[in-house]
Amino acid sequence: MTEAHAGVGNTNELESLRKITIFDYALHIASPLVSVMTLSVIALIINYVKIGETRGTPYESHMRNMISTFWWTALWLVLTGLLAVISFGVFAWLMIVPILWYLYRNIKGLLRALDGLPMD
Repeated sequence: MTEAHAGVGNTNELESLRKITIFDYALHIASPLVSVMTLSVIALIINYVKIGETRGTPYESHMRNMISTFWWTALWLVLTGLLAVISFGVFAWLMIVPILWYLYRNIKGLLRALDGLPMD
């Protein structure tokens, strides 16, 4: 990592952003496992608050990844939930698919963030 990233004055700031990104991923990953997605809402708020500070760093793509992953998962959970209700529970098992995709995207992002790499 270098100090050449726009918007970041020194490597301490970059390391701080890295830690916040990793913490955020931890919240997103733990959420479907322990809190029925409640922790994801907290992580999403942190994503929106911190995205401005990450501009021009590798962590900006991570914030955008977590935000878009959350909203796409929410959409697919609503759609599969409606399908489950309409089918009287026959297709309720489909709700696991967006959760697995959500975990995959966030675990992949966490691994890249740990290496200091952008999501792109």
